[in-house]
Amino acid sequence: MKLLFDLPPNPSLQIVGQTSRFPVRRIFCVGRNYAAHAAEMGNEVDREAPFYFTKSAHSIAPSGAELPYALGTSDLHHEMELVVALGKAGTRIPLQSAHEHIFGYGAGLDMTRRDLQAAAKEKRRPWATGKDFDASAILAPLVPAALLEPIGPRRIALSVNGDVRQDAQLSDMVWSVPELIAHLSTLYTLAPGDLIMTGTPAGVGPVVAGDFIEGQIDGLPPVSLRLLPR
Repeated sequence: MKLLFDLPPNPSLQIVGQTSRFPVRRIFCVGRNYAAHAAEMGNEVDREAPFYFTKSAHSIAPSGAELPYALGTSDLHHEMELVVALGKAGTRIPLQSAHEHIFGYGAGLDMTRRDLQAAAKEKRRPWATGKDFDASAILAPLVPAALLEPIGPRRIALSVNGDVRQDAQLSDMVWSVPELIAHLSTLYTLAPGDLIMTGTPAGVGPVVAGDFIEGQIDGLPPVSLRLLPR
């Protein structure tokens, strides 16, 4: 079959200790998965079920990138997150076997055009322009789950120019990783290559051109981003 034009290569992530790379299929993002972050945004956690939004795989940029300040916004925010990479397909995955679907873990930044997100919320419109844009998912290399299980109550933190802004424990998540996988699989047929960005703790805030953003999760490679002028 002849294509009208060439497509860019499928995004992929480095895997620690391996020469193979992890091809990314889809990115699911979890909203309000830390109660303190929900509160700082003026919201309450919905404890009936988690909720999600998505990012395109082509929104990915690698950790260590130097990128211009995002287009279309004057209020770009950082959100530090644990990223879960799936390596096994499944639908209606039982909670007790959800861990079997995890390939590995990584650190990620969910960059957010907060002004566009807020405007969409006010008009009860989708968040797509606030969340899914070029280089809005900054992702570090993945660590295979076998080297980390159980993921446990690890520290998750983020600093801007060396000043700590976010500092929490993964155990603060409202919905655990197995719970997210089990629930998400009732809405989608999950597949190898899918990523889950599991939500951000309190302390999100604006960044400006020239800022150096660095996020860390104990036991994982850090994720970083330098913002350049637009």
